[in-house]
Amino acid sequence: MLPFEQDTGFKPDQILENRGRVAIFIDGSNLFYAALQLGIEIDYTKLLLCLTDGSRLLRAFFYTGVDRTNEKQQGFLLWMRRNGYRVISKELVQLPDGSKKANLDVEIAVDMMALIGSYDTAVLVSGDGDLAYAVDAASYRGVRVEVVSLRSMTSDHLINVADRYVDLEAIKEDIMKISRSQAPSSPPSIANYTYRPISGVASIDIDRDI
Repeated sequence: MLPFEQDTGFKPDQILENRGRVAIFIDGSNLFYAALQLGIEIDYTKLLLCLTDGSRLLRAFFYTGVDRTNEKQQGFLLWMRRNGYRVISKELVQLPDGSKKANLDVEIAVDMMALIGSYDTAVLVSGDGDLAYAVDAASYRGVRVEVVSLRSMTSDHLINVADRYVDLEAIKEDIMKISRSQAPSSPPSIANYTYRPISGVASIDIDRDI
């Protein structure tokens, strides 16, 4: 038997028992596009509970490009701030084709590294391969890194440097909205926002009628 084929004696649930304090880093554009591919709307209260999974939460960061003139988007982000998320935003830049983008890879990587020592496990919700170097660097500083994303949108390199990978397909029932009816505590709908990845850059096309 080869060394990498040896039975370590650990079960998946045992490994998760030692997550310690958890910090969550969510690439908003990547998650929105993944949800579109899965055909679901994300329930962000359920998402936070699912990603924390009973561990002690340090902070949940949500990174997104914003259009200050879009009231529906502002309402959604306000709900996020008031319901457990720290929103990190950057103004969208309009491209010649009419789409808008904002690159937040640097912000995610800097925050992940700057907070080392304050958390034990990082949960990165993104499939962007550009973040693999930051994940690898964090792991060498003693941090456990879990990557959560849709497999078809996830870099193999990012999976290879992570300690654990979770396919959004496997947990979609736990994080999706059951119905489109809005409860008082639910965030404003973001159904009118269409996100597209542009070379790993957070981007958004915003309908003209909202």
